[in-house]
Amino acid sequence: MADDTIGVAAVGRDSSAVLAMIRNLEERGIDAAWLTTGAARPDGLTLLAAAAVQTRRIQLGTAIIPTWPRHPVAAVQQAQVVAQLAPARFRFGIGPSHAAVMKSTFGVDFHRPLSHLREYLHVVRTLLHEGAIEHEGDWCTANAAIPWALPSVPVMISALRPSAYELAGEAADGVISWLCPAIYLRDVALSALQRGAARAEREQAPPLIAHVPVCVHDDLGEAEAAFRSQFSFYLGTHSYPRMLAEAGFPEAEKGEWSERMVDAVLAAGDEERVTVRLRELLAYGVTEIVASVVTAGEDEEASAARTLDLLASLSGR
Repeated sequence: MADDTIGVAAVGRDSSAVLAMIRNLEERGIDAAWLTTGAARPDGLTLLAAAAVQTRRIQLGTAIIPTWPRHPVAAVQQAQVVAQLAPARFRFGIGPSHAAVMKSTFGVDFHRPLSHLREYLHVVRTLLHEGAIEHEGDWCTANAAIPWALPSVPVMISALRPSAYELAGEAADGVISWLCPAIYLRDVALSALQRGAARAEREQAPPLIAHVPVCVHDDLGEAEAAFRSQFSFYLGTHSYPRMLAEAGFPEAEKGEWSERMVDAVLAAGDEERVTVRLRELLAYGVTEIVASVVTAGEDEEASAARTLDLLASLSGR
């Protein structure tokens, strides 16, 4: 796996801790650090601007920045800063997030999310890559220009259902999955990605980046229990149970993580077992892996370090 890109979702109790983790990831030789922005938690683009001047090699990406709370031109204003401070190291991931969070936190009229994402992607990608946009759409008006176009910044979208993977294949520079079983990525996501690319007459489909919970831990039961505790939220949404049901896990509609569901989405076990799971994803056609570290056992710091040690060894730096 030394030639494959391994990234890690950077987390921390506050902004200083997140930046310290990104520096630690670079020191370990891990290829990429990714940040997720949710609800009213610290803004990922702002944090990456700080990380850009504190690092030299590690790639930086958002997985994801929610589209609804900020105008696409405002998002490009922020993305320019990171891209200019970290040349050739920034990847911009955007997505609609979840209806419950967007409605309760921001009061947005969350409907037709794929249509909204398509238009948002068009504005962001055109303005970044071409340097100007004149757009009057269903969701926004955008008439703006930037001093320098940044065509080297990939604009990626999140995806869960086939229609979103098709949109990515048609119009994005990449797609980022989350909590999708490997068989779903193999049998559904990649096919949809390729259909979208073919419809747009692109020479090849853009890369699929799999965001995966990872826990290197000898006690598999403890690892699975930790996952259930830390990821219970997602089965309370509308989209994730539907995706999991379509992937062959109808019990997801009951709102609880079954043992086989956990096994399908969590890469857990000792170093050898986790390596096999990650290699399986890459063999299926996933281009890159982003690991969300799941800590298990009494010593969370040691648990996280063990997982990061393995991920660093797999990055081969």
